[in-house]
Amino acid sequence: MGLAVLDGRLWWYVSRSTGIVAWLLCVASVLWGLALSTRALGRRPGAPWLLDVHRFLGGLSVVFVGFHLLSLALDGYTHWGWQELLVPFASSWKPGPTAWGIVSIYLLVAVEVTSLVMSRLPRRLWRVVHAASFVLFVTASVHLLEAGTDRENELLRWIVVVAFAAVLFLSLYRVLSATLGPKPPRADREAMLAAARASSSR
Repeated sequence: MGLAVLDGRLWWYVSRSTGIVAWLLCVASVLWGLALSTRALGRRPGAPWLLDVHRFLGGLSVVFVGFHLLSLALDGYTHWGWQELLVPFASSWKPGPTAWGIVSIYLLVAVEVTSLVMSRLPRRLWRVVHAASFVLFVTASVHLLEAGTDRENELLRWIVVVAFAAVLFLSLYRVLSATLGPKPPRADREAMLAAARASSSR
């Protein structure tokens, strides 16, 4: 009996788990990026492997979002079509929370694509698009808490609270450091940017 229920809802469980993993990877990528920009990982955060970890976390989150969408499309328990998965408010099931998730997908794709072609983009444009990572963090978190059946999970809710606190702390630290702290040497700033551009052109 239990196996029959699992077989009927297998893709539903896969979609839930991959969605949570995708959110965790997005959070890890945002926190790692903030740690790099605030020099929490050392005085010379431009080391290529540190930037590669940041990009790896972001790229892996795209992979798990893909698995999340695919598993929903294959699920016979909830019945999702591709239009409902990719067009905001096209779904009749929790259209608002679902729309937050769809917006998150497009934000994630925009951030990752512009990161891959960073060396070919104006620096200001890249910064503006990359700053959308903060919006992505919020929209994905709202989707996680409102759209899924795991929103009642106490542990998951506390993880979200801790993630928000960590992002807020590092963001404030970054702003205050830039405003009140000593400016990093120009050579260090240029080295970090050069490393990021070299990594994106590989």
